[in-house]
Amino acid sequence: MNLLPYHMAGRMLARTLGRVALGVAVLSLPLGCSSTPKEGQKTAAKSVKGTDEQIFLGDTIEKNYDPNVIMKRAESFFDKEEYHEAVIEYQHFLDLHRIHVLAPYAQFRLGESFMKLSPWVDRDSEPIYKALEAFEKLRREFPGSRYDTAAVERIHACHEFIAQTHFMIGEFYYRREAYLAAAHRFENILRDYPDMGVAADALYYLALTYHDLGAEDWAREKLVMLAERYPNHKYKPESEQLLAALNGKAPTGASSSVVAQAEPGLNGSANALNGSTPIAAGLAVPQPPAAVIPAVTSLPSTPSAAITPNQPLCRLGVWC
Repeated sequence: MNLLPYHMAGRMLARTLGRVALGVAVLSLPLGCSSTPKEGQKTAAKSVKGTDEQIFLGDTIEKNYDPNVIMKRAESFFDKEEYHEAVIEYQHFLDLHRIHVLAPYAQFRLGESFMKLSPWVDRDSEPIYKALEAFEKLRREFPGSRYDTAAVERIHACHEFIAQTHFMIGEFYYRREAYLAAAHRFENILRDYPDMGVAADALYYLALTYHDLGAEDWAREKLVMLAERYPNHKYKPESEQLLAALNGKAPTGASSSVVAQAEPGLNGSANALNGSTPIAAGLAVPQPPAAVIPAVTSLPSTPSAAITPNQPLCRLGVWC
């Protein structure tokens, strides 16, 4: 057998491999052209998705300071309803890029994120106050922005939410017969949020509270005010019946003295206050001679318990 030299055998092998590779390349051309557009779109979408996910990875300067990257992260968290994380990212954007063109938008979305954290009036009310602060800051620091009108609507919604919260707490105290604490909440609504929808309900319950405290003239005053301001309120029959009952009684002149009762906590406990200490809820009352003011049920009904001319008469919610 004649064997080829080693170098000639290598050359022949290289030529053979080259022809095979060329044939494979020629055969693969039609296959490459036959791929469908949908497959190409899927590949591109997958690539884009992978790129977007990079904004959550690593700890580079670009990821921590680039405004577009920060905004993408914030929007992604907001869309996924991860509002605590969204708040952090929007605030991070505002801390670094306060004069950026997207700063008003970030401020608006910051307020919306806080609102999403307060879906019910019986939950923690701190986020709604932060939302209110964010929207007011938007109008103050970015006046005339395209989000100004929407911010006004959100501010009104926050006020309504806060008023509803006050009413719910006041109603809770009223059912527990903690009347001064209830009156304090209802007065807050009428003072700070008189235009809210719950104001009529607060005025009616305030009249009931005064009536249960024995302050008949104050109750009558609030019922008359209720009829004048809200003639079609939902408690109209009940309020008219109560007003008629009060008008059937002889006027007492001054209201009977009101008992100092601290606003109880969630466990319903109340602290007795001495004669020199105002009510914890901000309500002032006349000082009886006793060291400790008695409870409502223990007040004597005799004329000796009436307020003397030397004692200052303070309305609920007003300091003497």
